[in-house]
Amino acid sequence: MQAKLETDVAKTRYAKREQTVEPVFGIIKSVMGFRRFRRFHLRGLRNIASEWLLISLAYNCRRLHRLQAA
Repeated sequence: MQAKLETDVAKTRYAKREQTVEPVFGIIKSVMGFRRFRRFHLRGLRNIASEWLLISLAYNCRRLHRLQAA
C-alpha cells in the first residue's frame, strides 16, 4: 500500500481528496462538535439518514451565513 501511495497518480488523487472532502468532515467533527460518526444518537437506517440530513443542513446553513458575512 505504501508503494501505491507513493506514485504520482495516488499523490494527485489524495491531494484532491484533501481539498474537497476532508475539510467538511473535519469542520463537522471539531467545530460543530459531532464526533459520533460511528454511533449516531438514533437507531435505524431511516433515523440515521434523518440525523445526518440535519447535520449536513446545519453545516450548509453555517457555511451560507459565513459566505454572506464576507
